[in-house]
Amino acid sequence: MAAQDAQNPTTPAPASATADAENVWLTPQSLRVLAHPLRSRLLGALRRHGPSTATDLATLLGTNSGATSYHLRKLESVGLVHDTEEGEGKRRLWSASSEYHSWHPSDFEGDEDSETALNWLTRDYARHFSEQYDRWLDVSTTWPTAWQDACGSSDASVLVTAESLEAMREEMWDLIERYRRVGQGNPQARRIAVYAFAYPLDLDRPPADTSRDSSR
Repeated sequence: MAAQDAQNPTTPAPASATADAENVWLTPQSLRVLAHPLRSRLLGALRRHGPSTATDLATLLGTNSGATSYHLRKLESVGLVHDTEEGEGKRRLWSASSEYHSWHPSDFEGDEDSETALNWLTRDYARHFSEQYDRWLDVSTTWPTAWQDACGSSDASVLVTAESLEAMREEMWDLIERYRRVGQGNPQARRIAVYAFAYPLDLDRPPADTSRDSSR
């Protein structure tokens, strides 16, 4: 899975989403730290709005600066945020350490605490997607019709193997990467959230786990 902005839901990460300056892979420790309502929002706010102080983040998220400072330090302890050292006095200026974070559920297989944290985190992203999309629908008619036409939702079903699905999502990721900064410098460009969810329709027909057989 990969999340560019923790205020947005996630999409499964393709194999090409390797760790670099833009991406950090979650470890069991960082996952457990991130799986918290305020910490998830803090990281998302820093990615969306840029470096901020604890006070400014508290105002933005409707909390107090003491709690914000505490949870920023927790995120710092696992490398998800860092102090830019550009703040004035005690007003530390915090920044997200990467543009997005990634993981595979198999990274945490057998670790009950991490699996519980991941379950909460992905459900929280899904809930937040619904809230954010509802907010767009509330104001969409105030935007130019060209933007109303360009935005929106769609769905489709495909008959694939797990390997084919991963390949498809990798192609989708590559396409998104091509357009990530295509509007830079254009005053008409706006930041757009792009979501991708993939889940089985035949929930009562899980296939056999051939990966275990192949490992014997």
